[in-house]
Amino acid sequence: MPPFTIQPTPNPNSLKFSTTGPPFLDGGMLTCANAEEASAHPLSAALFGVEGVYNVLVLPPFATVTKHPDADWNTMLPRIEAILAEHLGS
Repeated sequence: MPPFTIQPTPNPNSLKFSTTGPPFLDGGMLTCANAEEASAHPLSAALFGVEGVYNVLVLPPFATVTKHPDADWNTMLPRIEAILAEHLGS
């Protein structure tokens, strides 16, 4: 069982991943609209490595990943889940 739950958001291109264990961040908020902005933070950089990721928002209790409208969650989700689980496990 992953250390997070997945919830839909009002935007069908976004999913919210709420941690059930340690926080995604120690504090504050991180928002990245592209890979360049994400490069300073390992979690957001890894998420932007998934083809189709458009935006990443990370707060201590949750992360929201937004995909490009033409990207497919079925293709993206296994990799996103693995990245988040690895981050929370480290």
